[in-house]
Parts: sequence; C-alpha cells; structure tokens
Amino acid sequence: MKVVILAGGFGSRISEGSDLKPKPMVEIGGKPILWHIMKYYSSYGFDEFIICLGYMQYVVKEYFADYYLHNSDVEFDLEHNCMRVLDNHVEPWKVTLVDTGLNTMTGGRIRRIQKYVGSETFMLTYGDGVSDVDLNKLLEFHKTHGRTATLTAVNFGQSKGTLEFNDKGQVAAFREKEEQDGEIINGGFMVMEPGVFDYLDGDSCIFEKDAIPRLAADGELMGYRHDGFWQCMDTQRERKLLEELWTSGRAPWKKW
Repeated sequence: MKVVILAGGFGSRISEGSDLKPKPMVEIGGKPILWHIMKYYSSYGFDEFIICLGYMQYVVKEYFADYYLHNSDVEFDLEHNCMRVLDNHVEPWKVTLVDTGLNTMTGGRIRRIQKYVGSETFMLTYGDGVSDVDLNKLLEFHKTHGRTATLTAVNFGQSKGTLEFNDKGQVAAFREKEEQDGEIINGGFMVMEPGVFDYLDGDSCIFEKDAIPRLAADGELMGYRHDGFWQCMDTQRERKLLEELWTSGRAPWKKW
C-alpha cells in the first residue's frame, strides 16, 4: 500500500528553521522529520511513498538523490574514477517525488498524484507530525466500515480544526477552530479510498476546509481515536520538544 505525504507547504510558522529548507526537511536528531515519518511507516511494512512537493521541492529531491551516498560506507578510487560501496545502510524504500506546484492547496496536491495512486487504497499524512498510532489497527478499522476516508483523531489544544463524532465513530462534522471548541482534531495518519479524488476540485481545493467537510456531510468520513502520543512541528518550541525526546531516547514514534 502506498503512503502519500503532504510536504509542499511553506512552513511559515517555523520560519526560523525553514528559511533555507522546506519544513519537512527540518531536522530532528540530525534527520529530517520527513525521514522520521517514513521510518515509522516502514516499521509497519509500508515502504512505498509518494511525496507531494512544492516549496523548495528541489531540496527534497536532492536529499533522496544523494541518500545512497550519504548513508553508506564508500571507497573512492580517484585514479581510476570509480566508487565502491563497502557497507549499505539505505532503506528498502521506493520514493516517488512529485512537484505538485508552489501555491497549490492541500486538496489540489492530493489530486495531482492521483495517477500514481490509481485505483488502490492509500495512506495519507502530513510531512510535519509524528505519532505512535498503531497503523495496523488503523487500517483494520478502515476496512471494517467501508467508508471513503478514515482520519486519526487525537487530543490537542485549540489551534486546529475540530471534529464531531456520533456514537459509532463516524465523523459527523468538521469545522475550523473556534474559542469554545474541544481538543479532538485531525492528526493526519489517514487511510483513503480512491473515491476521495471525487471530492477534490482543483489546485485551489483545501483538503481540510473543502473535502473533509463534504466527506463528513456525506457520511463518508470516519475517525480512528488515538489516545497515545502525537505531536506536530509548527513552531520552534515544538521542534525543540521533539529534539529533546529523540536525544533522550524517549521518542515514542521510534518503532525501529
């Protein structure tokens, strides 16, 4: 099953660390947060990725173009102009990097990778958040209800849009944050059927404001409740929190 990662935004709220690189390439423990997300999916056996790029997309492309060289022990014979790999430390990943446009909205980015997904069920998440959600249980939940989309619902503060559930776990409504809202939000780590593309109208489509409310209104959106660890990286404070967890050996998302 393919994993689609949204990694094309400007990342303005963490501009201190993303002036020279896109936010998914901001490092935690010397590795881009995008790498951490991919390693997490890979720990569950998901090794095929489609990454939706935009802002400074060449930085991500260059990272993967040089990945083999930077993560293996190599010997260079300068006299004979050849290189020999001594020890291979690379991942068993297949990575499709797609330039989905500089100013394209999230729904438009997903729509642009439709040809790489085809008619298959696929995973979908954001390139700036980590979690210890059980991906196998998430996928099992998705398969049981037969709806178009499942998102992972997590507890957070007042800074995100809000989800409302019925007693069966179906997402009844989605709206942007308000002062009186609770803390149940869309944490990403989603599962989508190809029917989701019918809810994406073009490059200006914002997945969270346009597609998700329509899916909820049609009864096609379900929420998998996750009460464990989840953390996005919107600010320098949040980046430092993730860095501290990683360097202390207490990173809940490290399953490998």
